[in-house]
Formats: sequence, C-alpha cells, structure tokens
Amino acid sequence: QPKELFAGISSKKIDVLFGYQIVNWGRTDGFNPTNNISPNDYFFLSAEPDDQKESNLLLRLKYKFTSNIDLECITIPFYTPSNYRFDLFELGDNVRFKSTMIPELKLKNGTFAARLNFELPVAGWSLSYFNGFDPFHGYNVETMDWSGGQLQLTNTPTPYRKSTLGLDAAIPAGNFIFRTEAAYNKTKNYEHKMYIPAPDISYVLAAETQIAGATIIGQYIGKFIPDFKALVIPSTPSCPDPIAQMQYASLMVEYENNYMNRLIFQQQKKSNHAFSFSLIKSFGYDVFEAELSAYYNLTSSDLMIRPKLVWKIGDAVSTTFGGVYMNGKNKSLFTYTSDVLSGAFVQLKVSF
Repeated sequence: QPKELFAGISSKKIDVLFGYQIVNWGRTDGFNPTNNISPNDYFFLSAEPDDQKESNLLLRLKYKFTSNIDLECITIPFYTPSNYRFDLFELGDNVRFKSTMIPELKLKNGTFAARLNFELPVAGWSLSYFNGFDPFHGYNVETMDWSGGQLQLTNTPTPYRKSTLGLDAAIPAGNFIFRTEAAYNKTKNYEHKMYIPAPDISYVLAAETQIAGATIIGQYIGKFIPDFKALVIPSTPSCPDPIAQMQYASLMVEYENNYMNRLIFQQQKKSNHAFSFSLIKSFGYDVFEAELSAYYNLTSSDLMIRPKLVWKIGDAVSTTFGGVYMNGKNKSLFTYTSDVLSGAFVQLKVSF
C-alpha cells in the first residue's frame, strides 16, 4: 500500500501532478478546518499522528504568480472516505454496519478545491474553497426490521456534500508566531438527514513561542452552529399498546442515531470549545526529543494526554516510546474510543 504515488511536471511557473497524493492545507497544528482534501485512517495506530493521513487520486495544478504567491487547484474524480470504527458506539447486538456508501462516478459527484496562498515576509496567509463530498462522514439508518419479533437495524456510513470557504494566516511577532484558521461549512438538507451536519463556522486560534529551548504551542479550537436545533427525547407512551410501543422504539432509534452523528461532528450543542497544548524539547545534543501533547474539550469533557520520547540512535535509525490516555464523561466521543485508542506504543524507524 504506497503512501503516495504520482507523476507530473514542475517548472518555474506551473506544477502539474497526477496520482495518489496527500494534500495538507492550513497553518494551525493538528486541527485544520480548511483541510478537507485527504482522508484519514483514525484507527491506524502509530507513534506518528501524520501516519493516519491517506492519499487519494487527484489532479493538482499550481500556478506561481511570484515566488511568494501561488494559486493551487485540485480535482478529485473518486471519493475516498476516512476510516472510522462505528461499531465502538455500543448501539447493541441488533445493530450492524454496512460498508461505506460510495457516490457514483459522475461529473457532478467530483470534488473541486482551490487555494490562493501568500508567503510574505510579514505574514503568510491563504484563501481557500472546497466543493465536494467530505472524507469526514457520518452514518444513516438504512433499515429497521421488526420481522423477527425484535428490532434489527442496518446502518450505512454515508458521505455528504458540502462547500467550504476558508481562511488561514500565520503572523510572526517578536518571539511569537500567531496562527489562525477558520472555515464556513455550508450543507443542504441537514434538517432531514442525520448524516449531514448543520452549517457551521469552525475556527482555531493559536500561539507558538520558544522558552529555554522548548517549543510551546497553545490553541483554542471552536465551532459555532448558527441554525442549531436541540434534539428532543421522545415521550414514553402512556399505554401498553403494541403499536404505540413500536412507534416509540422507532423514535428512540432516530433520536439515538441523530445524537451519535452529532457527536461525530461535534454539534451536540450550539457551540463547541476545546483547548490543546504541546511542549517539545530537544536535549542531549539533539539525540533525544521529548514531546507532551494534551487536548481538553470544555463542551464534552473529553480529555487526551500524549507523551512521547524520540531517541535518535543514528543518522538513519531512531526509536520512539510513548503513550496515549483518553477519557470522557458518559456518552462522549472519547468514552467510546478510549478502550481502543488508549495505550502505550514503541516504534523502531529505519530510513534509507
């Protein structure tokens, strides 16, 4: 499974590349609202978070107006979804998930994205646009079957189409670098389809500095849903009528799965607030590098702590030790995923 495999032409003014590529947009660290191109395998367990990024087949064109200003355009004919583990949601033994639904290969189902990028001495910034199926998707309840006397559910991971307007910037100021990134995500038919998130504004504010040789990065990650409508828990039927009980069960199925999709998209409330922190320090004449990353979501109380130590044994050999601790309150996203994603890791890496 090659990580990337592409070919093309690169000149002073124009780059044309076609094949399996990984595209990273945005200037903030780890949380990039404008980065909608490449999918992720969130359950590829590795010492390097970037190993989760996957390539997809695309045509990439870049025109360089000057050495500091360029326009990048991308077209993606085939949809490639990110990889999740929906079965971790503990929805019951009577629930099964099918394979991800892939849109038909039609021109209208393709993806187009463009980015105008400026790398100037005083600041770097870019404007971006995306229109296509988001690799980060939810799921839909496909069937509810009562024929066996007990409700059987079939769910299907289903992509949705969106358009995104994005802005990112990095501004140096003395010993600091201030970064920001924001995106307005527009969707349609979200009122009737549980796998389509409501339009939202996602944004990140970050600051990076160096203190005593250590790199420190702090970030605030926010999301705002202008047209937010809270889910209403169905009322328990007052009579033991079988038909009323079946209707109640169907309404509860719809409520629970709507809630799970909102967890995936972090839209369980009108706004979502989180913080991340990273500390990176080299020592021992750069033979060792220690890193501590932490994330806390104020809205859901999800917590992640990730320490890591890299030992550069030689020019081409290094080993990494570390671990991940994740936790959350009842029915939060980290509550369901922590049993799989929490743990220790060790890596031996040989470069040649």
